[in-house]
Amino acid sequence: MSSPSPVYEATCTAPVNIAVVKYWGKRDTSLILPTNSSLSVTLSQDDLRSLTTARAIPPTTTSSTSSSSESNVDRLWLNGTEEEIKEGGRTATCLAELRKLRKSFEEKDSSLPPLSSYPLHIASENNFPTAAGLASSASGLSALIATISSLYSLSSFGISTSQLSRIARQGSGSACRSMFGGYVGWEMGSRSDGSDSGAYEVAPVEHWDDLDAIILVVSDKKKGTASTVGMQKTVATSSLLQHRIKEVVPERMRKMEKAIKGKDFRVFAEETMRDSNQFHAVCLDTSPPIFYLNDTSRQIIQLVEELNRSRGSEGPIAAYTFDAGPNAVLYVQRRDTPLVLSTVLKYFPQEEKLEDVEDMKLPEGFNEKVIMKQEKGAVSRIIRTKVGDGPRVLDTEKEGLLAENGMPKNLA
Repeated sequence: MSSPSPVYEATCTAPVNIAVVKYWGKRDTSLILPTNSSLSVTLSQDDLRSLTTARAIPPTTTSSTSSSSESNVDRLWLNGTEEEIKEGGRTATCLAELRKLRKSFEEKDSSLPPLSSYPLHIASENNFPTAAGLASSASGLSALIATISSLYSLSSFGISTSQLSRIARQGSGSACRSMFGGYVGWEMGSRSDGSDSGAYEVAPVEHWDDLDAIILVVSDKKKGTASTVGMQKTVATSSLLQHRIKEVVPERMRKMEKAIKGKDFRVFAEETMRDSNQFHAVCLDTSPPIFYLNDTSRQIIQLVEELNRSRGSEGPIAAYTFDAGPNAVLYVQRRDTPLVLSTVLKYFPQEEKLEDVEDMKLPEGFNEKVIMKQEKGAVSRIIRTKVGDGPRVLDTEKEGLLAENGMPKNLA
């Protein structure tokens, strides 16, 4: 009796990252080389993550539900729906780069199974809305890179996270930052081939681990203007963007890295809010203007600004930031999280009561007339999370998304 064929499979999760110094605009759209460096905070995968399973399918293997032609091509399922892997597209580019690395090691060691020549079945799912301004492409692409890197055992051959981040960048720019945990920079680089444009660790999660993030989901609908389209319109038409690239971002990167390393929340908060405001000003300076914020977003800004004003010389209580969408992310020191949550709930009541949130008195001097109490549903969901780690390798048998026949479990 012949022994069963080995199964080559891996499962990983990867986190969302939310930029505090935004990347907006590409100097090379095919390689995804940014017009400026950026900096982000990685959020906990316990609350927000993409989960991906990849299996290398030996060419002679066919599943009971797939035709022979289907079994010899790469296939991708996202949240249960099969997605086309377009030739020359971003996903295909990442797969080709990873295969190239694996093949280089197979050529040096004939005992290695030729996984680089096997088609892949990839299943991925997010536990949060896709394309709603919550960095789903960043976590999704970094999960794909981490999973196939694990499948190909690339780390055992000396491939670094920084090298993998440069591949992730080619799939989704901000995905390169989700390859690291904690506080992460993305160096724009200067080389035309992108070999010096990748992510790096500013500080690990353990360095400043009492920073919380409160996500206010204003809308979980797909964005009206996709980031890729929006940023290229901005590059082509905004004079303010050029000022931001040349004058603002380099100094802000320096200040933010120093603030993170020194755990200086005052500077971190002030620069985070300024950068968010300028990013959206650049969007408005685009022709035609791009509107990512809505009335609820602006009410959140007013609420945070009033909270910070009421604190006076003690420094800010919270920092807001908005990516390319209306959802707010508030960075808060853990000691102030109960107050911020209580205040948010006063003005943005929820359909369902949030657990473990006490009703707290507003700070003395807080002007309660600055904003009006909103109707339930203005903020549809509140997610409490914290700074988190980078991609995790999981036990495929317990948490994998593919069934024995290589198809997604929900389709098998």
